[in-house]
Amino acid sequence: MIKDNHSCPPTNFIRKIIDADLAAGKHKSVCTRFPPEPNGYLHIGHAKSICLNFGIAQDYRGKCNLRFDDTNPVKEHLEYIKSIKYDVQWLGFKWSGKICYSSDYFDKIYEYALELISKGLAYVDQLSPEEIHNYRGTLTQPGKNSPYRNQTIEENLSLFLKMRNGEFPEGKACLRAIIDMTSPFMVMRDPVLYRIKFVNHHKTGDKWCIYPMYDFTHCISDALEGITHSLCTLEFQDNRRLYDWILDHITIDVHPRQYEFSRLNIEYTLMSKRKLNLLVMKKIVDGWDDPRMPTISGLRRRGYTAASIREFCNRIHITKKDNHVEIAALESCIREELNNNAPRAMAIINPILIVIESFPIGYEQNIVMPNHPNRPEMGIRQVTFSREIYIDQEDFREESSNNQYKRLVLGKEVRLRYSYVIKAKRIEKNSQGKIKTIFCCHDPYTLNKNPLNGRKIKGVIHWVSATNNIKAEFRLYNRLFNHVYPTIEKNFLSTLNPDSLIIRYGFVESSVLANISKPFQFEREGYFYADSRSVSTSYLVFNRTVKLRDSLEFKKYT
Repeated sequence: MIKDNHSCPPTNFIRKIIDADLAAGKHKSVCTRFPPEPNGYLHIGHAKSICLNFGIAQDYRGKCNLRFDDTNPVKEHLEYIKSIKYDVQWLGFKWSGKICYSSDYFDKIYEYALELISKGLAYVDQLSPEEIHNYRGTLTQPGKNSPYRNQTIEENLSLFLKMRNGEFPEGKACLRAIIDMTSPFMVMRDPVLYRIKFVNHHKTGDKWCIYPMYDFTHCISDALEGITHSLCTLEFQDNRRLYDWILDHITIDVHPRQYEFSRLNIEYTLMSKRKLNLLVMKKIVDGWDDPRMPTISGLRRRGYTAASIREFCNRIHITKKDNHVEIAALESCIREELNNNAPRAMAIINPILIVIESFPIGYEQNIVMPNHPNRPEMGIRQVTFSREIYIDQEDFREESSNNQYKRLVLGKEVRLRYSYVIKAKRIEKNSQGKIKTIFCCHDPYTLNKNPLNGRKIKGVIHWVSATNNIKAEFRLYNRLFNHVYPTIEKNFLSTLNPDSLIIRYGFVESSVLANISKPFQFEREGYFYADSRSVSTSYLVFNRTVKLRDSLEFKKYT
């Protein structure tokens, strides 16, 4: 059982419904399900549904099924099934019993289709897909009946068998329910129940060339599994009428109830698998797990933890009101966790060389530093200090009249983190006039303590030994889109942020190798995580998980 050291799950309208159902004796136990379609990787919106469905089952000591909605083999792949199973487990949840698949019920669903035909409630339509669309009408105009709607039951049974036997080409026939072409709800205007697809299925092979539609499959699968509360997002609110209609008109003992909640929308982010897939196919990102993607695998690769994602889902609440959550809300969850738990280390992202001439050539010493300033139980580390070190270019100025600038200035002093006070004496520039080296001296009596004469040193900067370090690539991520609501634009790709990834090369202290599988706080730079897909043997690759402070803009590296 998951036990997060954060806030308790807040109550919501779904939990109140469940409480009332249990109190009234409507159900003796609770059974939910998470039913992803394996046509892409899961994103943070799915995490909300996972935490809701599995969380309810956990809190009420019930069951939650993992069921793959594998009714469209054209878009489904085993790669997606594998990734979905891993994501659910990584988030900290375990499904009840064996994994379920909609395809497990294809034989039973086919029988229910025959039952509807036999009751005069379904017919085989031979209109083209375009004609079916036109016959449906619009939101303001009713649809009209297909000319095939009045076929006899015997004719429809015979035609459906021909569909089953592959005697119709794709798109030349489909099975539709007979409901009401004048209904104000488009979903009730004789919805398609089966379509023809001559595609090999990952589980059933070539057994079927007709596949049931989601709306027909979903409610039947829920009933067969004994689901008590079928939870889905608001875009399926109208579909609840079809959900109930199907279960009311077939011979089945269990009738689950569907309840809808608002889907997760995050500013500057896409929550559409189809559009995310487009980013992958166009190689705008380097895969579903690109750290700029809102996928669970992308967030994991970026350094987000399962606990931080669960906490985020816990904070945003379950409501019926659609809204957009600020991306800062997600970032604050991981920032809070890493602030408490991430070991500290020093990294130089934009290096410039310092030579401390008052040390002898080849000088090195080990300096002891805490892994966390507020958690002594996290231990200490030894960091090499040397005559030559790197500091960040932003931490030096030739001159400064700004009293707020408390870093190294030519002719002035600054403290090196956990080390000595140094003073910049002179600089050396290259042929382009760019500073190449800063030459300094040090106060030998200031190793991690104040100067003897009582002078105050206001600034502290971080550093890395130039002779004992690890080369590193730093990937600095920002939001992928510049528009707060990218899908508002007809061409959402036009809102892509050209600075969503900035790469820098520098150095990290060698001690990081002892905790390389953990996220780090690189002091004053942010929280970073070693990239899981990096194969370089000459340097480490670190993805910036999040900045130290809440900000949507690059202020330092653009």
